[in-house]
Amino acid sequence: MPIVKTTEKGQVVIPAEIRKRYHIIKGTKVIIIDKNGQIILKPVLKEAVREARGYFKKGSSALKTLIEDRKEDSKN
Repeated sequence: MPIVKTTEKGQVVIPAEIRKRYHIIKGTKVIIIDKNGQIILKPVLKEAVREARGYFKKGSSALKTLIEDRKEDSKN
């Protein structure tokens, strides 16, 4: 288990072995989770972002889709 130091700005360096394993490169976004006294970093996968984008019809917004879904659910 690697141990790293934080900088004055609170930055840490993720060891190269871990970056390679999880395909983390410069500019990769990560989610920071504060859970049960632990700080968890999870890379945001490009495939997940692409998948989420494809969920909504072209030209529609997430809000409009949500409102339409809620209206439909309330009818049933």
